[in-house]
Amino acid sequence: MHIAIIGAGVVGITTAYELAADGHQVTVFERHAAAAAETSFANAGVVAPGYVTPWAAPGMPGKVARYLLKRHAPIKLGWPMAMRDLAWMARWLRACKLETYLANRARLQRLAFYSRDRLHALTQDLHLAYDRSDGYMVLLRSEQDARLVEPGLQVLQDAGVRFARLDAAAARQVEPALNPDVDFHGAIQLPDDEVGNCRQFCMLLKAEAQRLGVDFQFGTAIARVEAGPPVTLRLADGSARSFDALVCCAGLGSAQLLRPLGLRLPLAAVYGYSITAAIREPLNAPRSAVMDERYKVAISRLGQRVRVAGSAEIGGAPDRHREASVQTLYKVLHDWFPGAARMQAGVQVWKGARPMLPDGPPVLGASGIPGVWLNLGHGSSGWALSCGSARVLADQIAGRTPAVDTEGLGIGRLRR
Repeated sequence: MHIAIIGAGVVGITTAYELAADGHQVTVFERHAAAAAETSFANAGVVAPGYVTPWAAPGMPGKVARYLLKRHAPIKLGWPMAMRDLAWMARWLRACKLETYLANRARLQRLAFYSRDRLHALTQDLHLAYDRSDGYMVLLRSEQDARLVEPGLQVLQDAGVRFARLDAAAARQVEPALNPDVDFHGAIQLPDDEVGNCRQFCMLLKAEAQRLGVDFQFGTAIARVEAGPPVTLRLADGSARSFDALVCCAGLGSAQLLRPLGLRLPLAAVYGYSITAAIREPLNAPRSAVMDERYKVAISRLGQRVRVAGSAEIGGAPDRHREASVQTLYKVLHDWFPGAARMQAGVQVWKGARPMLPDGPPVLGASGIPGVWLNLGHGSSGWALSCGSARVLADQIAGRTPAVDTEGLGIGRLRR
């Protein structure tokens, strides 16, 4: 088949590669001038399947309410708050029930572990060399932080994830550059998890997809989608292209494109921030990736750079940076790895919109509209879920049963 894909982030590129590997003719449309220009551009890069859990969880509404009064809160509300954001939050509240949370957590983790296996297979088979490191450690500032993570450790144990509880001295053995002046309770080490540069991976896999014949149309915006068969894309320049099928991987833009076809997707932008700087002294920088459990901020070693990423902001505008959120990133970096990065000049500050569905898991598969398929709503876990999601979708289009259980990942979940 000749298949169109809208969106050239990590989800769109992995989907293009898998479909081309299956023998399809693939054309990718991307409104930006390059790949991985939005959510995939400067994210934390952590691949930790056991930590891929829904935002919609019992107790989360109370946590969010308490965070609103804190300066360095990991979750904030941005203003102005649009009606769609308020409607999204109402659905999110309903999804915080224990039964719903447990079902969605299982769905996410099945997909996340499968996706990590697929990421490793692609990296090995295609000899993809991008900045990456093994290991991930969650830093616990206090005994209270340690108590709060205990329920999550039971989740990891149930999922068969290898982890170790470390005291502060043992944590310093894993990450010797941790600030010697910081007195902290301990850490949770996850030796099988990893960190990698998502954008570099995208560029490398895009080149492999092009070798398979994938045509990338950059700087090309889609004005309208017309249901098929065939599926017709009306481009912003007035021209039209027809395809046997369409896969929508355009993040937030997908909701606007598909609404005229009668498909209403409850997607919201949950904005995240990151700062990236060159390493000043390698011995003062992390070896891999750590996360500050209290502030939900990840510090990642990506080759010769350090990236600090965190914050979750609902509402607001994509071009309006909240200075307090950026300052939290600087604070956490200075607390744990002072002197690790060159902060005088050349710091890249990024804000990205993570397209999230209110209950947590993405939506994969047929949309119910003839010829239109979906690979959307991965939220803050797009890098961790992308390779598995792409393989699942390619199998579905081919009429094969995916190698992972996809119950609850279809469009029907959003209509209930």
